[in-house]
Amino acid sequence: MTFEEFVEARLQALLRYAVMLTGDPHTAQDLVQETMIRAQLQWRRIAAADLPERYVKRMLTNVYIDLHRGSWLRRVVLRGVDLDETLAPRTVGDHADDLADRDQMWLWLGRLPRQQRAALVLRYYEGLTDGEIAEVLGRPVGTVRSWISRALSTLRAQVSPAMAGGDTP
Repeated sequence: MTFEEFVEARLQALLRYAVMLTGDPHTAQDLVQETMIRAQLQWRRIAAADLPERYVKRMLTNVYIDLHRGSWLRRVVLRGVDLDETLAPRTVGDHADDLADRDQMWLWLGRLPRQQRAALVLRYYEGLTDGEIAEVLGRPVGTVRSWISRALSTLRAQVSPAMAGGDTP
């Protein structure tokens, strides 16, 4: 497979993954662009890998984790993210409630450390196993499980007061 064939086949999937990591389609496009530049420069090695897409996804995840603008991203309120183009349509309900729920979830996810957020996205959005996540993130399986456990614990602690009608942390 050539680099061009890979990009044509997998670019949209990588962009959807990046949007889930960042919560911002513009930042996601920047990450994917940076990753594709790096991938093109290393394409011979990537093409020789058993799973080129997983290799590139790992590169993308590392670019996300290493962003120098981390403090800026944490201060941004992740609102107005149009995921309709990247996610499958849902059943029709109260649109305002859906937007409020989505905005709140983006806020909660945005507060997680990058590694924990990446592990959650790989597990629940990409559907990868612990071993596959460990491979993508370049960490031991135990570390991945710990990150997911901590992230879920943090989210549960944030969701509980909100569900009880309390103020959001």
